[in-house]
Amino acid sequence: MENFFKFKERGTDLRTEVIAGIATFMTMAYIVFVNPGILSAAGVPFAGAATATALGAALMCLCMGFITNRPFALASGMGLNAVVTFSVIGFAQSNVPWQVGMSVIFVEGIIILLLVLTGLREAVMNAIPMDLKRAIGVGIGLFITTIGLNEGGFIRPAPITLVGLGDFTEPYVWVSLVGLFAILIFMALRIKGDILWGILVATVAALALGVTSLPTAIMSAPDFSTFLAPFQTPEGTSSIALMQIFTPALLLMVFAIMLTDFFDTMGTIVAVGEQAGFVEKDGKVPGIRGLLTIDSLAAIVGGLFGASSITTYIESAAGVAEGGRTGLTAIVTGLLFAVAAFFAPIIAMVGGGYIIANETQYASYLGSGFQAPPGDYYVYPITAGALIVVGFLMMRTVREIPWTNLEEAFPAFLTIVGIPLTYNISYGIGFGFISYVLIKVFHNKAREVHPLMWFVAVAFGITFVLPAIQNMIG
Repeated sequence: MENFFKFKERGTDLRTEVIAGIATFMTMAYIVFVNPGILSAAGVPFAGAATATALGAALMCLCMGFITNRPFALASGMGLNAVVTFSVIGFAQSNVPWQVGMSVIFVEGIIILLLVLTGLREAVMNAIPMDLKRAIGVGIGLFITTIGLNEGGFIRPAPITLVGLGDFTEPYVWVSLVGLFAILIFMALRIKGDILWGILVATVAALALGVTSLPTAIMSAPDFSTFLAPFQTPEGTSSIALMQIFTPALLLMVFAIMLTDFFDTMGTIVAVGEQAGFVEKDGKVPGIRGLLTIDSLAAIVGGLFGASSITTYIESAAGVAEGGRTGLTAIVTGLLFAVAAFFAPIIAMVGGGYIIANETQYASYLGSGFQAPPGDYYVYPITAGALIVVGFLMMRTVREIPWTNLEEAFPAFLTIVGIPLTYNISYGIGFGFISYVLIKVFHNKAREVHPLMWFVAVAFGITFVLPAIQNMIG
């Protein structure tokens, strides 16, 4: 095992890697319940989507661990699943069957894989200036913190100011506080596995305060109804789903999702890789092609299983913060996802959401000026503290950005604020890329811009005006 994973070379050991894998899983476990909840709004069978989410994540985590020996975990991407549900398929089963939506993901994954095999995806990563790479990591850190603050109930939506202080009389907020301060105490005492122990303390607090409860069952049978979705024939149609994506609107969605997938992964690998010490001084990540290949295959598997696009997760930073440095971290996470496919009720106790309101209650919670979409609303207080601490740990590289240099600092600034404020890694990266190119042009330094940066900036520009293009073509 030492020869395969190279524990000593990377300054880790078996115990650390196992704890890191568990911590990563704990911060990601919510996806087993959230993803099918989102996809089911568009007609995807809930039980099938739950099985696909767990087993898809398990398979790709194992592939990442064994093939690349890096501590990156993968699962169905938040944000991308909402795009598939509400933009590709359409809410409440519109004219696009859910199998066709999964076919869009399947084809997007194939295109991304071809870009990796031709070296274009790696070339784009190498063309990005180092300060923008640092900004991506910091922006993702703020993004993770924002997610943690939101899931923990520390902040809430508000009219005019957009966000406001959460309701600290709610028990789930106290669970979040207990988890956060438990992690900080364990860190101060230098106790190994501080994040994992903090999550366990939060679980006990959640049980005591009634925010979660002991499961009534232990096991649940897996459901494979969504598997091979692109090759299923949707009800009311005469051809397989894969052959139904060749319309202008759906092909535009393939492009838009591909761009998001492309840069979400890039940002995650750079940010988490730098935290783990994998990124070299020139900003390159050794073995990047293998990482990107697995991530591309994951998108294909996500579409094939009916789990939406599977991608490298920013929550991998939780395992890295615990000291995870090898593929064993990802393997442990993958094995736990495989277990989750059969023991979902137990996993729900920790990673499942806590319902704070239904549609009517949430509309009142938001206040005037907001319209609540249908459904129940969840928070995830048990793992919220872990996400906040991980976001803090990813902020360290902000000091290395040359803030007195406008040409480098302003694009970095837009990237840092753009990622959390748009709730989208790719959009924040797009802000940074476009502003970097424009500022260089304004300073008569267009020749310093790598040709691929020009290409990507234009691609992001197209993405930002994509709704207008879709309206034009109908």
